[in-house]
Amino acid sequence: MRILITGGAGFIGSHLSDRFLADGHSVVAIDSLITGSTQNINHLAGRPDFHFIRHNVSDYIYVDGSFDAVLHFASPASPSKIAPTGYLQLPIQTLKVGALGTLNALGVAKAKDAKFLLASTSEVYGDPLEHPQKESYWGRVDPVGPRSVYDEAKRFAEALTMAYYRKHGVDTRIVRIFNTFGPRMALNDGRVVPNFVGQALMQKPLTVYGDGSQTRSFCYVDDLVDGIARLLHSNEHDPVNIGNPREISILELASIINRISGNPAGTRLIAGGRTQDDPKQRRPDITKAQTLLGWEPKVSLEDGLQRAIDYYSKLA
Repeated sequence: MRILITGGAGFIGSHLSDRFLADGHSVVAIDSLITGSTQNINHLAGRPDFHFIRHNVSDYIYVDGSFDAVLHFASPASPSKIAPTGYLQLPIQTLKVGALGTLNALGVAKAKDAKFLLASTSEVYGDPLEHPQKESYWGRVDPVGPRSVYDEAKRFAEALTMAYYRKHGVDTRIVRIFNTFGPRMALNDGRVVPNFVGQALMQKPLTVYGDGSQTRSFCYVDDLVDGIARLLHSNEHDPVNIGNPREISILELASIINRISGNPAGTRLIAGGRTQDDPKQRRPDITKAQTLLGWEPKVSLEDGLQRAIDYYSKLA
C-alpha cells in the first residue's frame, strides 16, 4: 500500500509511519511542523519508501501519484494552558485543521479512491455523564468553552467524515483516541505524563492540580498504533474507541512515576489550575474494538512508563 499520513512528523503520526513501513508499505508524511518535529522522523530520512512534505493541510493538498489510504492525524492535541503547541494557545489553527484540514484530506481520499481514517478523540465525549464511555454515547460538551476549539473541531471532523462516506461513498474509518503516551511526545507538550516524568527526572515534586482525584486511562503508543492499523484494515465505518480501560487517578499516576523513576520528592498539590471543562473521569469501553478488531492493549502502564522514562532520560 501507499499511505498518506497528515501530521506525519507528530507524536502518533511518526509511530504510524514506522508501523506501516515495517509492514512493507510506503509512506508519504505531511506536516506543517507547528506541533510536529523532523526529529521524530529523522531516522526515516533517505529511505526510498518514505517521503516527507512540509505543508499545512488547512491549505489545499496536492500530492502526485495514487494512494491506497489517507490517515488524517494533523492537529494540536495538548490541553495545556501554557504549552506553546497546545490547542488553547493555537485555537484558530486547531479549528482550521479540524474543519479545512479534514475537508482537504477527505478530498485527497475521494480523488485517489483511497481509504480514509480520521484521528478523533475521547474529548468528543466531553465531561461525561456515562462511564465508561461507549461509542454510542453522544457526549456532554460545552460548545463555547475554552476546550471547544478542540472538542468541536473533532466532532465536526467526525460529521464531515460520515458525510463523505454517506454522500460520496468514501471508504472511511474513525478512531476515537483516549489518552496515549510514549516516546516522541515532547517534554514541554503540557500533558500529564511528560510533565510528571520531566519533574521526576529533575527530582522535583510532581505538580498535581486539585486533589488529584480526577481519573484518566493511559494507553502506550505501540498499542494505539496496532489498534489503528487493525481498524484501517477492517470494514467498520462508525467510530471505534482505542485506549486502555485501566482507570487511575492522577495522584496514583504520580505515585507510580515517582516509584519507577526513584524520585524521592513526592507530590505537590495545587488548588485550582485545572482547565475549564476538564473531564473529571475518562475510561473507554473497548468492547467494540475487542469484538470487531480482536484488539486490546498489551503493554501495562508500568512497562509503558518505564519505556517513556528511559526515552526521556536519554534526552536529558
